[in-house]
Amino acid sequence: MRLTRTALYLSAALLPFAAQAQQAAPAPAPAAQQQIAVAPLNFSERTLPNGLKVYAIRDTSTANVSVQVWYDVGSKDDPAGKSGFAHMFEHLMFKGTKNLVDEQMDRLTEDVGGYNNASTASDYTNYFEVVPANHLERLLFAEADRMASLVVDEKVFASERDVVKEELRSRVLAQPYGKLFYVYFPNISYSVHPYARPGIGSIEDLDAASIDDIRAFHTTYYRPDNAVLVVAGNFDPAQLDKWVDKYFAPIAKPNRPIPRVTVAEPPRTAAVRKTVYEANTPLPAVLLSYQLPPDNHPDMAALTVLDGILSGGENSRLYRNLVYRDQLVVQADTFLDSRQSTGAYAMYAILAGGKSAEDGESAMRREIAELRNTPVSAAELAEAKNEILTGALKSRETAEGKASTLAASIIVSRDPKAADQQLAAIARVTAADVQRVARQYLGDSQSAALVYLPEAPGAKGDSVGIADTVKVAPLVAPKDIVIHTQASPETRIAVPAPGAPVSPAIPTASESKLANGMRLIVVEKRDLPIVTATVVAPAGGARDAAGKAGTAALAASLLTKGTATRSAEQIAQQIESLGGSIGAGADWDAAFATVTVKADQVEPALTVLADVARNPAFAQEELDRARAQTVDGVTVQLKEPAALAGIAASRAVFGSRAYGNMLSGTPTSLPRITRDDVASAYARAWSPDQSALVVVGDIAAKDATALAQKLFGDWKPGNVTYVAAPVAAAPKPRVIVVDLPEAGQAGVVVARPGIARTDKDFYAAQVANATLGVGFTSRLNREIRIKRGLAYGAGSSVDARRQPGIVSASTQTKNPSAPEVVKLIAEEMARMGAAPVPAAELDSRKAVLIGGFGRRIERTDGIAGALADYVADGVPLGTLQSYIPAIQGVDPAAVQAAAKRVLDPASASIVVVGDAKTFVDELRKTYPQLEVIPATALNLDSATLK
Repeated sequence: MRLTRTALYLSAALLPFAAQAQQAAPAPAPAAQQQIAVAPLNFSERTLPNGLKVYAIRDTSTANVSVQVWYDVGSKDDPAGKSGFAHMFEHLMFKGTKNLVDEQMDRLTEDVGGYNNASTASDYTNYFEVVPANHLERLLFAEADRMASLVVDEKVFASERDVVKEELRSRVLAQPYGKLFYVYFPNISYSVHPYARPGIGSIEDLDAASIDDIRAFHTTYYRPDNAVLVVAGNFDPAQLDKWVDKYFAPIAKPNRPIPRVTVAEPPRTAAVRKTVYEANTPLPAVLLSYQLPPDNHPDMAALTVLDGILSGGENSRLYRNLVYRDQLVVQADTFLDSRQSTGAYAMYAILAGGKSAEDGESAMRREIAELRNTPVSAAELAEAKNEILTGALKSRETAEGKASTLAASIIVSRDPKAADQQLAAIARVTAADVQRVARQYLGDSQSAALVYLPEAPGAKGDSVGIADTVKVAPLVAPKDIVIHTQASPETRIAVPAPGAPVSPAIPTASESKLANGMRLIVVEKRDLPIVTATVVAPAGGARDAAGKAGTAALAASLLTKGTATRSAEQIAQQIESLGGSIGAGADWDAAFATVTVKADQVEPALTVLADVARNPAFAQEELDRARAQTVDGVTVQLKEPAALAGIAASRAVFGSRAYGNMLSGTPTSLPRITRDDVASAYARAWSPDQSALVVVGDIAAKDATALAQKLFGDWKPGNVTYVAAPVAAAPKPRVIVVDLPEAGQAGVVVARPGIARTDKDFYAAQVANATLGVGFTSRLNREIRIKRGLAYGAGSSVDARRQPGIVSASTQTKNPSAPEVVKLIAEEMARMGAAPVPAAELDSRKAVLIGGFGRRIERTDGIAGALADYVADGVPLGTLQSYIPAIQGVDPAAVQAAAKRVLDPASASIVVVGDAKTFVDELRKTYPQLEVIPATALNLDSATLK
């Protein structure tokens, strides 16, 4: 369905629930009122003489504009023996053109406070940018230039091929279950259609590609009559038309047909089952794949509702039965992967510790059989519809979201009105429709199963790959290939100048206090009928007792797992029946409970939120369940090189300090945590005079105040006392290699102590860090990815907390490259303090920060999250207004001084996690004092990691 894929998985807020099935302590029913509907996309459309389809959505409520170009070519169109070509072009299109130098697209977006990205799917490759509205003409010029005159030379081709290889290693080979989702899922899902090939390609096919092949592919598919241009945001429609005519209309339409995949995947009539054994697989997993009709098929509405019933939220069947009730799996989910042609519906489960893949497969098949054999309830049907509709509503909150929804409708569904039509079709789906499509598409004989098991001595699995029967056409090079070269500086057409700036609207928070001392913070945002409310309490992981890391996180997660009057299942059912979402968790210095709901459902949703914040039960069975699930989740995390490097680096930097713990806890600390520990952690922090309620969205301040008084006004302050433990001395820097044999890549982290959020150097440190490692054009990414192709990306962070936090620079690279990457990171960190940042570079990095901040506060949940963070960090709410001026006021001297203070690598520890035998000898030449710790011997509860 073209609701946008993210819309299908968003848990947010929604239509009033028509068929309630609540039991104890029901949320109060709202007064009868007209239901809030999802507004249809309001767009204009036209087609240029050269075939380019142009769509525009005007939105003057934003100061930004989104420009998207979607090409009707995806990984299914990759030539025979050359998988990954469409994805390769996703990378090459960001290099030079006739009039743009390499990486200038990033300069035109990131450096002015915008951003850009791209993605490759089976049916399309899309390029999308968000920039301040006055830069629209510049982006149209750039998109037209790379459509018409992309420059591909040997150097660029070789460099980007290396980057793509690192992406493959990072996403597929280094991640636990990477091969399951990226490789084996498409392999087992198709026997004839080229959808069977992984979109990211293979190392072998990438190595076999030539520059002539690449140029032929570009000439074949990158043409105006194979593209869709969508512009959404704040623009003048007449001026937009003139710019489109100026820059895109002159691009010639080739006088030759566009090759199309016409292969049809035959129906699967006999079940397929394969078993594989893979290294660094912490827990068994099972994936079931079923065929779907094309995305524009009428049955997709019922299948979308079926999918919501199976996996939409904690009241869904998979979570409720397999994760929660039976504790059989640690994670269960689905992918509704609809496409232009036959799609694939995947259901997967990662088994809980000690559970068998066979049991997981049987449980998933029982859930599918139940859908075939028994009609779903009215309550389930209404809940799934509400969640899907609100996901669509949330996806249209920004100009970018609207543009993406429209473009996907055009390319995949072949109808710009498809997203709105499919929403209407979902509203008409009945229980009989759901049962009918379950019977038609999800039969046992129609399934393909992949059992994914940890590597075991002597175990031999099945061979799984692209079937010999898959039909792929060869690449036929057009005769009119034009090899473009960059124009000289004298003949190059200059990028247009930006227009007059459009000032963004910065929200204002009002604050009051209830009689019991609870802070109430409200922002009225009336453009979308959505409200997000968050309760914040000082119950962060920094308060965890020694040896009991994870106490705060466990306590927070249990808030929604039962109160004095509501069970965990009732909480999930009541909120999700409203179409809302509820969640709770802990950060280092605070814990949060949050609900998002449609504006006409605020009171019943906040009634549940107040209950979970005020009256958690901390039932022993819920504690045991949550602990077991967390242990399994951490077990998976510890097999991922970059994640493990970050965890070990925190311990190396902080030693025995609480910030050195794993926030979630470790497999050894979690079993030590008792119910008394959890209850005591709650009692020491969750009191109205220590807490704040943040309410943002389509609600008047007076109504929010009345609701807060009604639901929280009688909450009595507790006898809350907390004495911080003495702060231990910081440990000396170390160089640590964690040996993870057969790791697909090496995770590299260089980390050191940082500063507090309230530190006078905070803003200068943020600008310094943005220069070092935030964004594509940051120094680290330029040196490691762009210049050398050593990683898919590299970055850094200054994580400022209530107490001094951590500064880290990190990446993931092929194992033999780890020593070189360590050297590059250390050099760039040192260079930041050695010389002032040039004015132009400094301005661009400020724009990165300001642009990111501006996009965050365009969203209801973004504003709520920012304000909750301010409460947690102890900074003024006026930071909403002062953040941009504070960043703008940082000068080069302040950046250099802050860099010397917080980025100097001389005070940093270095952690590399990977297959040590491939790099440790080389790394030891520079760091003879390095320590090697086998991953199996790593003690994350110890200040020394030993």
